Formats: sequence, C-alpha cells, structure tokens
Amino acid sequence: MKLKVYADRMSQPSRAILIFCKVNGIDFEEIHIELSKRQHLSPEFQAINPFKKVPAIVDGRFKLFESHAILIYLASAFPGVAHHWYPADVSRRARIQAVLDWHHLNLRRGAAGFVLNTVLAPLLGLPLNKQAAAEAEKVLISSLSTIENIWLKDDGLYLLGGFRPSIADLSLVCEIMQLQLLDEKDHDRILGPYKKVQQWIESTKNATKPHFHEVHNVLYKLKLRLSLKQSSQTDGEMKSGIKAPIASRM
Repeated sequence: MKLKVYADRMSQPSRAILIFCKVNGIDFEEIHIELSKRQHLSPEFQAINPFKKVPAIVDGRFKLFESHAILIYLASAFPGVAHHWYPADVSRRARIQAVLDWHHLNLRRGAAGFVLNTVLAPLLGLPLNKQAAAEAEKVLISSLSTIENIWLKDDGLYLLGGFRPSIADLSLVCEIMQLQLLDEKDHDRILGPYKKVQQWIESTKNATKPHFHEVHNVLYKLKLRLSLKQSSQTDGEMKSGIKAPIASRM
C-alpha cells in the first residue's frame, strides 16, 4: 500500500516531511488536513494521531506521528534514500538526534511563538500578545545564535560540519522559513546578523530544489497577501491623514 502523509503545508513540520519524500522519490499520497478548518480535530484524524496534530503518516498498518520520528522512519525504512540524510554511523546519528531534540524546546518555541504573536494570530481569530511575542523573540534570537556559533561552527555547509544535508537541516530550515511572513524590517533585524545561518538556509534550499520552493509556495502566497493588506492599510491611513486637516478648516 502507498504511504499516506497527512499534512497541512502551512505547518512547518509538514513541509519538511513532504519535501523529504519528494526529494528521495518516495511514492506517497498527500492527504490535506486543513488546520484553519479544524480538520485535525475530527474523530477520523484522531484515530491516526490522538494528539490531533500534523504531520502524521500511515504506512500499511503502521501509524506514526511527530515529525522527527517520521523523518527517521522514512530515512530508515525506504530504499533509495540518500545516505547523508540519516547516516548509518551511530555517532553521527546521535549527533543529528541531539540537534532534533534541541530544536523543539528552542528554535521551534521561539520561531513559532514570535510569528504567531506578530502575524498569524489575527488570521486564526486570536488576539496578538505583545508580551508573548517579546518572550518568543528572545528565545528565537538565542536559538539563531546557537545555530550560528555551535551547530554551524565547523567548515561544512550544513549542521554538524556536514557537506550534505541531514534530516536535521531540513527540519530546522523549514522552521526558520516561517519568518518569511514577517514584515521586511523585522525579518532583516532578526536574521540579518547571522550570515552563516543565511548561507545554510540557501544551501539547504539548493540541495532540495525544486521541491523546496514548490512545497513552500503556500507560504509565499500568504506573504504576498499580508504585504498587500499592509500596503492597503498604509494607503488608507495616509489618505485619512490628508483629509483630516482639510475637514478641520471647513
């Protein structure tokens, strides 16, 4: 039976799974679980993942959730997956796992929290939380500094000094890509100081093209919508500012 991948492309971990499958020629069926419509809360999906989160996979009778576990499974169970994604060497695997364990409590917490409370909350019907955004930004900046100075400290293009990407590279870069939704000022302020991180992101994109861009297209489209909305609001404010003095003279 064909592998089934339950995903929403607005989900960073979902994008990592989809890109991995496409890059490695894994035959799969993508089943769209639309988070904005709360499809992940349905009884049908809960039977696959009781935690009601994407991504999840079904491979025959085997069900699995949690993106890092899925990446490890796919890299280990499917023939033809390039060795560099999850090498057979036990010590190399352990180091990749260390990065993945670090990811959830650091980079993911910072990036997801900051983007939610600066951009996405209104789209989800939630209020913006400035305090939560400030706290998340501290975690995000600390995480980017750790990637720059610890995980990318060696000579390779990728994490842990690698010359080819691993599942950790793909997972973390997909996480950082959500920063594309920020306005240009915030995006440059946060990512600008980290030149190694920027180069690593580009290297990972290039190693996984054209699939990286195709899967992230949903993110680029949302960014365009947000930019147009912001531009429209700015134009409206400028027009209101021009009219007010005229009205006051009447």
